[in-house]
Amino acid sequence: MTDENKDYVENILDDEELTGDPKRVDYPRRTHEEEYSAEVAPTRTYESSRTDREADQDNAAADTGTASRTVGYVGVGLGIASLFVWSIVLGPLAAIMGFYAYSQGSKTSGAWAIGLGAIATLSYFFLIPFTR
Repeated sequence: MTDENKDYVENILDDEELTGDPKRVDYPRRTHEEEYSAEVAPTRTYESSRTDREADQDNAAADTGTASRTVGYVGVGLGIASLFVWSIVLGPLAAIMGFYAYSQGSKTSGAWAIGLGAIATLSYFFLIPFTR
C-alpha cells in the first residue's frame, strides 16, 4: 500500500471507531490496481466438472476409435478393389484413408490399406506400358 492509501484506511478506521458505522474500505478507489476476477467469476463445483470432463473424454475416445476402425476397413476394401479396377483412383484413396486410420489408432487396418493402395498404384504405373 502507498502512504496515501495507508492514511486513508487509518482515517476510515478512526471514523468507524467514533461513529460505530463501518465504511467501505474499497471505495473510492484511488489506485485502480484492484483485480476483481475472482469475485465476478461464477463458482464451480469441482466434482461435477471433473466427472463431466472425464465422461466427455471417454465418449470422444470411443467415437474416435470407432471412426478410425471404420475408415480403416473402408480403406482396406478400396485397396482390394483397386487391385482389379480403377487402380489409379482407388489406390491413392485407399492409401490416404489408411494413413488417416493409422494416425487415429487403427494400426492394422490402416497399414493394410496403405500397403494395398501403394501396390495398386505402383502396379498401374508398371503395367500400363504393356496395355498398348
